[in-house]
Amino acid sequence: MAFQAPLLRLFKGMGLCLATAGLVSSAPAAADSDHVFVVLREHGSGSASRAQPYLDQMLSAVAKGSGWSHASGQYFAERAPALEFIQAKTPAFGILSLDAYLALRAPHKLSVIGEVVAPKAGGLQYHLVSVKANDLGGCRGQRVATTFVSDPAFVERVVARGAFKWADFKIVAAQRPLQPLKQVSRGEAECALIDDAQLDSAKHIEEGAQLKSVWQSAKLPGMAVVAFPKADAQSVKQLKASLSSVCAKANGACSSVGIEQLRPTTEASYRSVIDAYAK
Repeated sequence: MAFQAPLLRLFKGMGLCLATAGLVSSAPAAADSDHVFVVLREHGSGSASRAQPYLDQMLSAVAKGSGWSHASGQYFAERAPALEFIQAKTPAFGILSLDAYLALRAPHKLSVIGEVVAPKAGGLQYHLVSVKANDLGGCRGQRVATTFVSDPAFVERVVARGAFKWADFKIVAAQRPLQPLKQVSRGEAECALIDDAQLDSAKHIEEGAQLKSVWQSAKLPGMAVVAFPKADAQSVKQLKASLSSVCAKANGACSSVGIEQLRPTTEASYRSVIDAYAK
């Protein structure tokens, strides 16, 4: 039975080689698991479930353009479930509406690497609209309908920039994008605080032509493409270089969610709103 010792050593060696091979072959998969995205677009039209397939197509283009074998992500329309996802999955990257980015930037140590160009998607400019009021003063002390009730700091500091505060109005919370417009048209509110996408939608509702913008904010940056601390420098560099080509490769998916382009940028593009939000 003297041959047993050499055979045992041989089998052990083979086992070690197989185990090592297994570790090597699984390494790319482990790395790919780090290319996880969270997408949070608050106050938009449509549901997260309807947007998810388009996000999957876009992330496929992101992976190809960045030289990754895979990228995955989850689309959210509300902040609470998105925060649960961030806690559970620790994503490396995100695409966030401006209000969400500003709220999450400091606690999650986010770095801007790109911007979403989506002129028809909303959030680039805000308006107070009314049928009877002629200016901002005509809305003070009156009922103001809006869907933007979840983050007063964003509205007061970034949108209004000191022009008004929530306390200046009797806020009427609305749940759906067209609801504030209809509430003003029906006389259930004197004014509505809406964004540019909602204003464009006024032409599709009854008596929408009567609504006029009596105050408007400055124009704001678009949704931010961000890196979380988990993202390694190489992946950040690869993603940033690929952003401009994503919608060329996934044109149908981008156009379906109102995106014209993704483009690389830096935090400097968001500096004015960052400073305003921090005040």
